[in-house]
Amino acid sequence: MLFLCSQARLPCVRVKYLFFSWLAVFVGSWVVYVQYSTHTELCRAHDCKKIICDKYKKGIIDGSACGSLCDKGTLYFGKCLSNKPNNQVYKGVWDESQVVLKCKLEETLHFDLDSDMEPRKEMVLFDKPTKGTSLEEFREMVYNLLKEKLGDQTNLQKLLKLVVTAADGNKDGHVSLAEAKSTWALLQLNEFLITVILQDKEHTPKLIGFCGDLYVTEKVHYNYLYGLTIPWVLEFFIPSGLRRSMDQWFTPSWPRKAKISIGLLEFVEDVFHGTFGNFLMCDMSANNIGYNAKHDLKMIDMRKVVPEVSFKQLLGGRHCETDVDCVYGTDCKTTCHQSKKQCTTELDQPNLTKVCTLLKDYLLNGAPSDVREELEKQLYSCIALRGVASQMEMEHSLILNNLKTLLWKKISHTKDS
Repeated sequence: MLFLCSQARLPCVRVKYLFFSWLAVFVGSWVVYVQYSTHTELCRAHDCKKIICDKYKKGIIDGSACGSLCDKGTLYFGKCLSNKPNNQVYKGVWDESQVVLKCKLEETLHFDLDSDMEPRKEMVLFDKPTKGTSLEEFREMVYNLLKEKLGDQTNLQKLLKLVVTAADGNKDGHVSLAEAKSTWALLQLNEFLITVILQDKEHTPKLIGFCGDLYVTEKVHYNYLYGLTIPWVLEFFIPSGLRRSMDQWFTPSWPRKAKISIGLLEFVEDVFHGTFGNFLMCDMSANNIGYNAKHDLKMIDMRKVVPEVSFKQLLGGRHCETDVDCVYGTDCKTTCHQSKKQCTTELDQPNLTKVCTLLKDYLLNGAPSDVREELEKQLYSCIALRGVASQMEMEHSLILNNLKTLLWKKISHTKDS
């Protein structure tokens, strides 16, 4: 055999070449098929629209976006941005404005590409309030829900007024049963509630409208902290180390990164002892942060920004064997009480520490030489913070303000400020 291959080296090389070519095509096709199947499951705008519009046309739900979505056709889904099947996110257009549509689909155990499956139990979703419920009874329902999620805040009546005003989708001065059903379903979604609570804050996308549990916000021009978005098919083939390097290569200029970072630090202030309590940032991923054309920060995914009260209810007393069992999201971690085998409720890191960890490489890469040393020192002091922010409020505020001041002084004389 060795003699034959030596005499006919070219045919042997061709056989090897054909074999590896075939193998590469096979593996590549399999990867594309798997990625396509995943993409198809992630992007189910048809299901969202069908379920919402069916309920709207039956008079079960109503809202400010229903007519445009289901009757006029002036609100429609565009590019899919979803990263989980049960949390549908799309760019879209409403009349002539660019928007983002968010629609909740229940997770399913099985997904068949050929079936016209019902993704959720619709009648259960829109079962409250029931027919005959008065406006005062609805207000009491909402108030009790807000109290459960946020605790006994002194100004819950103010938030209740905001919610009831938002529920009046057609602005006729009355909240219909269909509008109330939509609002109640939306209030079960943590991100919608946080969006309403932080509507007056600069770094929260503006809420534009809703229909059922679908809601529409303003479009954020850049929906990723770093400046490079790669097609989903190619993501699979890029090593994680190279991907991190590419992230750093394609960031905005340093003054613009500093402005975006100041915005993120301001958001930490917004959620720390805010108007309606303290909130925890439990998923500090670059994918959850964007910015507009002026490089003003906007939070594009706040599903894991949770009220501290809700977090303690969720994690407190949970059975655990190790600290790994006491995690919510990716970044809200407590410890496991070994004798009780229950999770404690005291976080090991405040919001600011998580933000500084995210910003360290982002800010130090390309930092001006005259500010780099002091910036690095302050970032590492921030990362070293441990314990509950409320118990170290003075140190927390000092570090946050020092970082903002350092960054602002460096860019305040530039056009990027």
